[in-house]
Amino acid sequence: MKLRIAAVGKARSGPEVDLIQDYLSRFDRTGRSLGLGPVSVVEVEAKRGGMPEEAKLLERAVVSDSPICTLDERGKVLSSPDFAQLLAKWRDQGMSEPTFVIGGADGIDATLRARADFSLSLGKMVWPHLMVRVMLSEQLYRAASILAGSPYHRN
Repeated sequence: MKLRIAAVGKARSGPEVDLIQDYLSRFDRTGRSLGLGPVSVVEVEAKRGGMPEEAKLLERAVVSDSPICTLDERGKVLSSPDFAQLLAKWRDQGMSEPTFVIGGADGIDATLRARADFSLSLGKMVWPHLMVRVMLSEQLYRAASILAGSPYHRN
């Protein structure tokens, strides 16, 4: 099952981008034998029109009929094993290219949030969107490691 990250803003070179690439590469290597991966990243431009304009661009980045998972502080907080099970469930249900949506500075427009199949929170704090990409990338790798029975995740 391929995955997609659709995010507002362009990531330039730097330590966050290095971490994202490292974790997504690890995810690809670990997930391949599990039927997970690769992950593609689609970046959309931050718009002056704000969330409604960004939502239109983010919606275009979603593969039709694929699940949408928004990263939102109002979403559900999952443990890493529960997140791994969510990915496994989508894979086992034959979902095509679930898309994780990361909004811009103001968040994700309510209409796109309402369309989401799942909303995931990384906690009650608000994080810069590049850090959200890093944390999501790490959790994808951690989920693949959990499903593979790797010792990377320790309870």
